[in-house]
Amino acid sequence: MQKPMLTSLTPFNLTFFLSSPKSSYLFPKPTATAAVTNFSLSHSLQSETLEILEWPSVCNHLSALASTSMGFSAAQKAQIPFGKSKSESQKLLDQTAAAVSAIAAIGSPPPDLLSIEDVSEIVNDAVLGKLLTINELCAVRRTLIAAKALFEKLKALADSHRYLPLLEVLEGCDFLVKLERTIGLCIDCNLSEILDTASEDLEIIRFEKKRNMEKLDALLKEMSSKIFKAGGIDSPLVTKRRARMCVGVRARYKYLVPDGVVLDASSSGATYFMEPSEAVELNNMEVRLSNAEKAEEIGILSFLTSEIAKSEGEIVYLLDKIVEVDLAFARAVYARWMNGVCPIFSSKDGKDLENGGAEIGISIDIEGIQHPLLLESSLSSLSDALASSSRSALSSKDGNDVKMVYRSLSSGVSDFPVPIDIKIGYGTRVVVISGPNTGGKTASMKTLGLASLMSKAGMYLPARSQPKLPWFDLVLADIGDQQSLEQSLSTFSGHISRICNILEVTSKESLVLIDEIGSGTDPSEGVALSTSILQYLKDRVNLAVVTTHYADLSLLKEKDHQFENAAMEFSPETLQPTYRVLWGSIGDSNALSIAKSIGFNQQIIERAQDWVERLRPEKQQERKGLLHRSLIEERNRLEAQAKMAASLHSETRDIYHEIQDEAEDLDVRKRALMAKETLQVREEVKIVKSQLEAVLQEFDNRLKTAGADQLNLLIKKSEAVIASIIEAHSPEDGFLVNETSETSYTPRFGEQVYLKGLRDKIATVVEAPGDDGTVLVQYGKIKVRLKNNEIRAIPSSDKNAVTSSVPRLKQRVWRSRTVENKDAEVSYSPAVQTSKNTVDLRGMRAEEASYNLDMAIATRESQSVLFVVHGMGTGVVKERALELLKKHPRVAKYEAESPMNYGCTVAYIK
Repeated sequence: MQKPMLTSLTPFNLTFFLSSPKSSYLFPKPTATAAVTNFSLSHSLQSETLEILEWPSVCNHLSALASTSMGFSAAQKAQIPFGKSKSESQKLLDQTAAAVSAIAAIGSPPPDLLSIEDVSEIVNDAVLGKLLTINELCAVRRTLIAAKALFEKLKALADSHRYLPLLEVLEGCDFLVKLERTIGLCIDCNLSEILDTASEDLEIIRFEKKRNMEKLDALLKEMSSKIFKAGGIDSPLVTKRRARMCVGVRARYKYLVPDGVVLDASSSGATYFMEPSEAVELNNMEVRLSNAEKAEEIGILSFLTSEIAKSEGEIVYLLDKIVEVDLAFARAVYARWMNGVCPIFSSKDGKDLENGGAEIGISIDIEGIQHPLLLESSLSSLSDALASSSRSALSSKDGNDVKMVYRSLSSGVSDFPVPIDIKIGYGTRVVVISGPNTGGKTASMKTLGLASLMSKAGMYLPARSQPKLPWFDLVLADIGDQQSLEQSLSTFSGHISRICNILEVTSKESLVLIDEIGSGTDPSEGVALSTSILQYLKDRVNLAVVTTHYADLSLLKEKDHQFENAAMEFSPETLQPTYRVLWGSIGDSNALSIAKSIGFNQQIIERAQDWVERLRPEKQQERKGLLHRSLIEERNRLEAQAKMAASLHSETRDIYHEIQDEAEDLDVRKRALMAKETLQVREEVKIVKSQLEAVLQEFDNRLKTAGADQLNLLIKKSEAVIASIIEAHSPEDGFLVNETSETSYTPRFGEQVYLKGLRDKIATVVEAPGDDGTVLVQYGKIKVRLKNNEIRAIPSSDKNAVTSSVPRLKQRVWRSRTVENKDAEVSYSPAVQTSKNTVDLRGMRAEEASYNLDMAIATRESQSVLFVVHGMGTGVVKERALELLKKHPRVAKYEAESPMNYGCTVAYIK
């Protein structure tokens, strides 16, 4: 008998009932459009609530415990079914209890579950008319066999009545034994081929095909042997080309196969593959029989495909039921891991139906429950072990590895997280939880929400004793910040908007969870609005649980017995929360105690304590009067300050404009003065340059006609003239000192300076000044870092006297020399140092100095002099320079430094 197909699993029960009377103004008579809108809103709120309570994370943990890919997928997508009514949820709990008993009896979930495959897509293809392959048909057969074996194993358990809920799931299923046997008679699933016995025609065709192939093979082997004996081929060769059997023969022996057909040739063309004329008819028969065999196999596959398509309803129904069983075993393993206990749904009238209708007085009685998601670290290790064992079981086709894991689940869970008790009596409709920040208010509320969802989905709770709680048709939560920039909602607007939507869809069987109700706005208005919302909710829901820091909400219990208070315990000794719920108590926020414990300023805490006393409810009126007066005084004070500030602003603007005008005038005068000074300096430089050029021109003219005895006199006269020009255009010493004042002086690399601490000894700057106001100098072979104020610049008038520097205006002249060699006396040009015949190696590394000196020697003309300035320094550059001059083939001779040319060596070029 065909069973009805199951609809897809919904993530949450979307059905709700509004049984309490509503005001016609607030709730007009519903229309079809309004019902659809309300349905959509309810679905949206429930989906958001599942995310808020982290239900997908619970389902993700459960997915690791599923045995089938279908159960794993359903749990991963959070599509675990909820009971749409109290009886359906109780049925799910009974299935879980039966699965727990089965695991205790056999050591693990039945290994047959691991062999069941998701064949829903295969069935779909069959219904659409697609031809199924051999592997797909075998997958259907394996699934039907495993499903039947699962049912038989559950049925064979000793106390069948204990497992009745699981048996009832599969009892109405059609395991399609006939279809499974038909597939088995037609297909060998081990070899993945269609059997000869699949049909009479196929058996005859294959018999004829075998006989024909034997004849053809014998004929070709005989022909190939003859060709081999005649030397037409290296070894007998029978092969297939173009789906026809043939023999191989060398091209030049083609005549050995008279009237044969060439089907193919080798890549070199030396060998032909020929079909003898005697084999043509046999090959034709082989082709006809092969086509007939293929057609018959397609017919068999088509027949089996149509049989599966006809059984679509039974197969889909069976798969749905298998998923139901798989999830029941997954819930059972999860329950064993956390030492969970089966919850009991309390009745509406406050009577325990299991104990003869006795009054129990408590609607929710959960002792020592732990938040399941906080046990994630333990569950992760379990999931890894189960996944590894599942893969091992799949490969070995037995459940021994899985049993080893499941038998280790009897150990209890840890004391983390802290267990809490939840006890709410009948008649209570609103619970107000107060207490310190980070005290566990929100976590406790989420634990209650998750416990409601888990019991509704047939899951055990991680608690002690036997927890009791009502069955809720809707669980709706407003927890966290509902701010949305995209929808232009502030924190308070998002909070109130969500509460408004919750009020629209709640029923008498709903659970509502609201975190920090009325927060995000003025405290007085927040208290008033929160009170009104709670008064509205108490007549329209089964239970509402809210958290708050408003002390006034805790006073509602004194006026209405439908309200109850709860507080989060706070230890005054350790100044830390204990995370335990004290039912019937009012909790303090303990903000000042927490601030004191972390070392807050004592004076600030004492002032805050004074404000707490002033803000007591009984002092509200007095506080309002004082606040009003203080605001008036503050307003008057601010107005007076504003007038004074405006006056000061006006005066400041006048002074600013006056200073700005003077600054602009100064800028104009400064630019004019600088332009004038620049022009004067340029004129003076031009004059000095022309005078020096005249002296040098006269010196060169006289040098051509002067004899050797007149050379010294000529040099002295030129030096005297140059000195007089320089003295005439040099500034006063006092001006130079000011020019290089200590405050603005910054030494440069390679520059010589005076050392104040060594009585103005001369040292050389060997490193560019740093940002820290220090400079590295060298005196002799000693390097030392000094502050800028410990050195001073050498005035311009003194620089001419420093022998290690090369003057820019005054040129040092040496007497011309003559160099004698072995064969003749060579005359060199006068040794007058200029920028063209000088190479300055100071500040360079040894390799760089060698390269520059070598280039300078190579570019000098014959019978000329070269001034090599190497400075004092550490002597490394000097040693490298003298070594190069000594070995260079173009250097005839060189004069080492002397007191007259200290730091400079004169080389004579051949």
